[in-house]
Amino acid sequence: MLGLKLATDPRWANAAEKSIEEVLIDHAYCEQKAATTGISLIVQYPEMEKMVKECTAIVAEEWGHFRKVLKELDKRGFKFGAQRKDVYVNELMKLITRGGDRNEQVAERLLLLAMIEARSCERFRVLSLHVNDPDLRTFYHEFMVSEAGHYRTFIDLAKEYKGEEYVKKRWQEILDGEAEIMQRLTPKADRIH
Repeated sequence: MLGLKLATDPRWANAAEKSIEEVLIDHAYCEQKAATTGISLIVQYPEMEKMVKECTAIVAEEWGHFRKVLKELDKRGFKFGAQRKDVYVNELMKLITRGGDRNEQVAERLLLLAMIEARSCERFRVLSLHVNDPDLRTFYHEFMVSEAGHYRTFIDLAKEYKGEEYVKKRWQEILDGEAEIMQRLTPKADRIH
């Protein structure tokens, strides 16, 4: 469904579980950034009513996710730590074309978000299937389902503003670029991306 060209090695989940405090801190920041990015889209493209409506719901959900991850940190006796640079997202941003009309600009941003959600969904799936802690399996399964919905929403919105053909072509280019990024980056056990 997601179309990712390079799957996460399931052994990553075992390494991530050993660094679960750091993974949860990173996850919290991912959710926080997802919410603020949605707000940014709403502020920058207020005339795009369908996008505003859909992103408003996603922002609320992402902020709820942020709170849920903070609660999980607290439950486990962990403290919310400092934010780390997200090399993966910074590299993905280089794949997005600049310029064009407002519809192209918003479509590119939506495709970037769709890719982030797709990879997050895939990573949450790996965690939900391969960690030993049954509570974490359930925890990450719920996030996986949500991220899959966000991915689909962002793809559909991009089609709304730039059309099926544009999105199909650009999505394949972004998938190819993301696979190259994943091959270059050393997997980090303490990060979602």
